[in-house]
Amino acid sequence: MTTVAERRRGQEPAEVRLRTIGAVCEELRGVFPDISVSKIRYLEDQGLIAPRRTRGGYRLFSPDDIERLATILRLQRDEFLPLRVIREELAGPGASADRARRRSVGFTGQEAEIDVAELCDRASVPPDFVRELEEFGIVVSRTEGGEHLYRESEADISAACARLARFGIDARHLRTFLTAAARQAALLEQLVAPGLRSRTPERRKSALDDLESLARVAEDLTQLLFLRDLRGAVERAS
Repeated sequence: MTTVAERRRGQEPAEVRLRTIGAVCEELRGVFPDISVSKIRYLEDQGLIAPRRTRGGYRLFSPDDIERLATILRLQRDEFLPLRVIREELAGPGASADRARRRSVGFTGQEAEIDVAELCDRASVPPDFVRELEEFGIVVSRTEGGEHLYRESEADISAACARLARFGIDARHLRTFLTAAARQAALLEQLVAPGLRSRTPERRKSALDDLESLARVAEDLTQLLFLRDLRGAVERAS
């Protein structure tokens, strides 16, 4: 049943209910302190949100746009999902019902590169934080012309590290995650290495498909074991 407030909102002119990008930033900052105008613009550039534009080019956000933006930010913050996975999560009705089966690992294709300023902007972290992560091998880059260049996914890694840092987990502690990931990756690599080195396109594609399937299963197993250990910690403390 429609409430009086909802009916009133429905009777309001659309312009009254639309928000500028600055107003949206202020509205969501209480829940997402790291939000910024540039971050919202980046999400738009990535095709994750599509606010309408005025004739002068100003962005205007509807309540649905704001709700979608909040969902994206929540998936980044709470579930540490990269944008490519979030895009799948939002793709159609029931998209989040079976995430593990639909998630595309994406080992092929060239990732775009960004400089440290762009990385810091996307991840909402300071340059010193990125340098510390690099010192411990958590974030990696290559140097060209004296400038550090990063794959776009390094911004997602940096953002996740920043969220953990709020709980007192610094770069030294994060090496535990790095070591565990490297061991798992090495194990899976051994299983598919002959196929990946093959010069036969069909065999190489089959190896890539196997690697993607293995990665999804390994990710699920890692999460299940992780949650089991955490439940044990809760039980021991109670």
